[in-house]
Amino acid sequence: MAVEAFAPAKINLTLHVTGQRADGYHLLDSLVAFCDVGDQVRVRRAEDLSLQVGGSRVAGVPTDGSNLVLRAAEVLKPAGQGAEITLEKHLPAAAGIGGGSSDAAATLRALAQLWDVKLPGEADLLSLGADVPVCMAPGAWRMAGIGEDLTPLPPLPSCDILLVNPGVAVSTPVVFRGLASRENPAMPQDLPVWGDALELSAWLARQRNDLQAPAVAAAPVIGEVLDALRASGALFSAMSGSGATCFALFEPDEGQAQSAAEDIRAKHPDWWVAAGCVL
Repeated sequence: MAVEAFAPAKINLTLHVTGQRADGYHLLDSLVAFCDVGDQVRVRRAEDLSLQVGGSRVAGVPTDGSNLVLRAAEVLKPAGQGAEITLEKHLPAAAGIGGGSSDAAATLRALAQLWDVKLPGEADLLSLGADVPVCMAPGAWRMAGIGEDLTPLPPLPSCDILLVNPGVAVSTPVVFRGLASRENPAMPQDLPVWGDALELSAWLARQRNDLQAPAVAAAPVIGEVLDALRASGALFSAMSGSGATCFALFEPDEGQAQSAAEDIRAKHPDWWVAAGCVL
């Protein structure tokens, strides 16, 4: 028997850096969403744990214990159990869209079903990374603290989304070091319920990703991506996470995101470009 799980891209629609703990971890306040662009995980029973990786973004993805997928499996694994794990990789790595964390979360969901065991608790999830807890149940979330303070939100209005990554690796520590301030205002205490994509986009335009400016300073090509998205007719565009992936929101079901994807792909064939919809 094989069990499959989808690992969707995680998008930080906002990312406010609100402080820094004594241990160095930054405190965040973020509106998180997921979209139907992502990776796929498949697991089968086996004597030992193993990982095979395929897909369009397979280059450079490790298959040993340094891969978060295998680390997650080891956290969950009951004595005497094993699994053959296949990861079909389509999201770029280290790109600000939670690819590795979402892969780990999907692996945990699939293996829990395969082995008929409970999912790990919060401490074990956080040990795998600050983004893993929010990736366990893809949807709309307010994520605060270092990622452990999660508040579920009503579903976001229907939006098409375009993701673009210019293929550069951006060092998260470098981006954080480039912050002008680590003590910035959070989002409003009470978040609105947005009626449609236009309302959501207008509200997002009044919020921030505090990591965007230092990321652009570290990798100016991110600014080129943002310029291309602004020129696409999108309702709103910004960078996700610490970069380098940027996103743009469009009215749903009008084909604008796909048209913009085709145009940007033609002008920048070396960029990763994917269109989809917000989950």
